[in-house]
Amino acid sequence: MPLALLALAVGAFGIGTIEFVIMGLLPEIAADYGVTIPTAGLLVTGYALGVVIGAPLLTVLGNKVSRKRMLMVLMGLFVVGNLVSAVAPSFGMMLTGRVVASLAHGSFFGIGSVVAAGLVAPDKKAGAIATMFTGLTVANIVGVPLGTFIGQAVGWRTTFAIVAALGVIGLLGIARLVPAMPRPAGARLRGELGAFRNPQVLLAMAMTVLGFGGVFAAITYIAPMMTEVAGYSDGAVTWLLVLFGVGMFLGNLIGGRYADRALMPLLYVTLAGLAAVLALFTVVAEYKILAAIAILLIGALGFATVPPLQKRVLDQAHGAPTLASAVNIGAFNLGNALAAWLGGLVIAGGFGYTSPNWVGALLAAAALGLAFWSAALERRAPATAPAEATATAAPVAVHH
Repeated sequence: MPLALLALAVGAFGIGTIEFVIMGLLPEIAADYGVTIPTAGLLVTGYALGVVIGAPLLTVLGNKVSRKRMLMVLMGLFVVGNLVSAVAPSFGMMLTGRVVASLAHGSFFGIGSVVAAGLVAPDKKAGAIATMFTGLTVANIVGVPLGTFIGQAVGWRTTFAIVAALGVIGLLGIARLVPAMPRPAGARLRGELGAFRNPQVLLAMAMTVLGFGGVFAAITYIAPMMTEVAGYSDGAVTWLLVLFGVGMFLGNLIGGRYADRALMPLLYVTLAGLAAVLALFTVVAEYKILAAIAILLIGALGFATVPPLQKRVLDQAHGAPTLASAVNIGAFNLGNALAAWLGGLVIAGGFGYTSPNWVGALLAAAALGLAFWSAALERRAPATAPAEATATAAPVAVHH
């Protein structure tokens, strides 16, 4: 794998750390600004919405800029946003910093996926995308717990300053290691938007929303579920989230390894497995060891879908993959927001802290149904969008 992927992975590590570390620092931030925990929770919601909005917006605005330069601009935006958060004198300014940083998130992973795929041979695309996403998974194993520890011990502003420094390193790495990849000749916004007329692109994005939504239906409420149902201590929740991060790391490796060989069968297996584990999690959540195993498997099965779904979008949006790729990153966050909302509804309805697991199982099962539907449509029209042909007929993603 080219060294340029390391620079992309460093950027992904910083983005992944700052996205999730906020959950462990909400009490400290709320206390500093004199706001309630639910109000501080807007820092999570605002970030997710910023990703959804920023992904297509910045990708469109950067349509006439070379991809390398756009990646550098996005990393610069990420650094500025985190510096604003680190020094913010008011909660409103803090929220503004979070939103500014989040705007770079979707476009960075979307454009980064196209760049990563273009750095390697066609049969290694998913592996290259997975290498970049390794930064995101490692962030959940190392960055989030370390950032939480530093924030609690020294102050949360220090965590944001350190992540801003990581962003600078990522920016310098991109400038130094990523080769010049000019905007492809003939690329137009109309062509990028035209990719959304392909039902396979929309189906892949819907699978992203529902499949990853299944993961976050459970993980969003993992703290009360594990403390109130499984009987874990509050301090153990951090390590359970690290276990979830380990699962994400392993799943990303598996997804990257096999998506290039058997993309749709991989999605069948992982989505079916995810639905089954989430359903079982409702039953085994009260047993500490079984609950821990379930959390590991949810991370692994959930993130094993990321490289194949991202590659699926790149393949099906051949000729104009950049906007579709970025929007698909926003779809992950849309799934997170949707699942968290639905999970909260069933808890508020009195169904208990384990009820979000059933919501997640149904979402994953729905994603599996869409995968079968997508494959059926492809079999009916093999001449229009065969996966193999589109994988090699993507000059935007492979040659620049």
